[in-house]
Amino acid sequence: MSTKPQQSVCVFCGSRTGNNPAFMENAKNIGTTLAQNGLRLVYGAGDVGLMGAVANATQDVGGDIFGVIPTHLLALEVGKTDLTQFIITENMHERKKLMFMNSDAIITLPGGAGSLDELFEVLTWAQLGQHSKPMFLLNTEGYWDPLIALIDHQIESGFADPSFRALLQDFSTVEALMEKLLSDLASPK
Repeated sequence: MSTKPQQSVCVFCGSRTGNNPAFMENAKNIGTTLAQNGLRLVYGAGDVGLMGAVANATQDVGGDIFGVIPTHLLALEVGKTDLTQFIITENMHERKKLMFMNSDAIITLPGGAGSLDELFEVLTWAQLGQHSKPMFLLNTEGYWDPLIALIDHQIESGFADPSFRALLQDFSTVEALMEKLLSDLASPK
């Protein structure tokens, strides 16, 4: 009898906490909820900011974590070595590749330039037909509204097809996002 391998969700998010307590609350909620649903967290292996909050919340309820960090960020992001799997890469490109390859879906929480870089790389790959993994934005208190408006503007200005917007699902609550995530992961590919 074969068992289905554990599904994994990659979470992109800030290495800072931001200035809205809801960011931290939702990061913890995502970590807890992923673990409670038997999903492995894949993330950037840092123990700071929202990254640390997601990982610690996942660990607090016994969840599995696959963390990937490049050598040059070990000190800055306080590499969290007590994970189920902790991998050190030579550079950011390898980090992103390993995180993507080891996940079945992607969630982006509030974050800065690094989170945008990670999100737009996987979004571009999907646009080019290189993957069909579900991608979600947790739009905590409208944090991603300007980004969504920019994507809509790109479409309206003729630089992206309307189908581009459908690649990225946005939700304002963890509960709504998780409901859709679990539905998408349960659907045959």
